[in-house]
Amino acid sequence: MSEPSIKSILIDDDPFIRDLLQDKLRQYLPEVELLAMAGSGAEGMEKIRTFEPDLIFLDVEMADMTGFEMLAQLDRISFQTIFITSYSHYAIKAIRFNALDYLLKPIDLGELKAAISRYKARRRQPLAPQETIRQALLNMNTTDVGEKKLTLHTQEGIIRLALKTIVRLEGERNYTCIYLQGGKRVLASKTLGDLEEMLAGAGFFRCHKSHLVNASHIQAQLTSVSILLSDETVLPIARRKKDEFKRWYEAFGA
Repeated sequence: MSEPSIKSILIDDDPFIRDLLQDKLRQYLPEVELLAMAGSGAEGMEKIRTFEPDLIFLDVEMADMTGFEMLAQLDRISFQTIFITSYSHYAIKAIRFNALDYLLKPIDLGELKAAISRYKARRRQPLAPQETIRQALLNMNTTDVGEKKLTLHTQEGIIRLALKTIVRLEGERNYTCIYLQGGKRVLASKTLGDLEEMLAGAGFFRCHKSHLVNASHIQAQLTSVSILLSDETVLPIARRKKDEFKRWYEAFGA
């Protein structure tokens, strides 16, 4: 006996992502029936009430509200949620809303298939709320920082960078230059502060107002206010941050 179809709704304010996910579902996961799409949180709530889906794909950051704010406004949540985000640290917050999984933009087909497989397994074996949270943490594999990726919009289009390949980041007004292993550089249209927030808890430290450094690429602390990186760059440590840096480096890098 075949499994019942999965009634789903896609809520994302990016038409490119909506088209991309719709195409992937149609081509590779026909058992996922996409009943409707919405371009805002407000429209998404209307679609949920109308169609009563089994599963929703939900953008974290939308123009009118976040995905979390949208869920908080619903009287009843009788569906599972797969969050779609460019910011991997948002995924932890998703646990509070009983999230099954999350996908990073641009959406990878293998990750999408894995998320749907986990949904099917979860549907066959319902878990208690506390067990759901534990399982979500396992799915996110938050300790495996080396395989996590940062998704960015650049002049060359959308790119995904493995965190382990990022040596350092240097702020340049409203842009940030990201230095990678092998000498390659990427210019991102985000401030250093934005990227510091996105990389929170992933082994990066703001050692200076202009510099964010990856602990795994620190070769040595030359002085109390300078460090040597794997690409032979020497970076300064702000004097007011030297004690904080020491504590952080002992935890993440040493």
